[in-house]
Amino acid sequence: MSEEINEEMIQEEQATETTQASTEDMVEEVEEVIELSKEEELEVKVNELEDQLLRVQAEMINMRNRNQKEREQAARYRSQDLAKELLPAIDNLERALETEVTDENGESLKKGVEMVRDSLLNALKSAGVETIPALNEVFDPNLHQAVQTMPASEEQAVDQIIHELQKGYKLHDRVLRPSMVIVAQ
Repeated sequence: MSEEINEEMIQEEQATETTQASTEDMVEEVEEVIELSKEEELEVKVNELEDQLLRVQAEMINMRNRNQKEREQAARYRSQDLAKELLPAIDNLERALETEVTDENGESLKKGVEMVRDSLLNALKSAGVETIPALNEVFDPNLHQAVQTMPASEEQAVDQIIHELQKGYKLHDRVLRPSMVIVAQ
């Protein structure tokens, strides 16, 4: 019997050793899986952070470009408000030039008014302000404001501007004031 007990004990010890070995193997496998999942998790996190970095860099570039464009627009159209303020004065000078004068003093005064008007127009032109051509042009609602229509005569085409009531002006490609016109219909 003692041999049987010894044999049972030996078998139990062997079973325990086998169980411990398989348990150790299982623990090692679980640790490897945990390490792999941590590596994968870290890799996913790194990929997310790289994507965020690229997006932030792209947003910074877009913001820099947008600011640059806004600065260029501000510089290009900086004289817009001043030009709008001067247009009524130029209109008044042109009305003054339309008056008939009969004496030499009137002619001298008219010449002075013309010089003032020309110097204002030259200053505006150097800032990029131009008059909008209107007379005998085809009506363009983006540049002209039709105040009246008249029947077209034989030498006039339909939608042709036959009279300009007030000059229009534009700054580069931006209309400051449309031309007030009469259009043939």
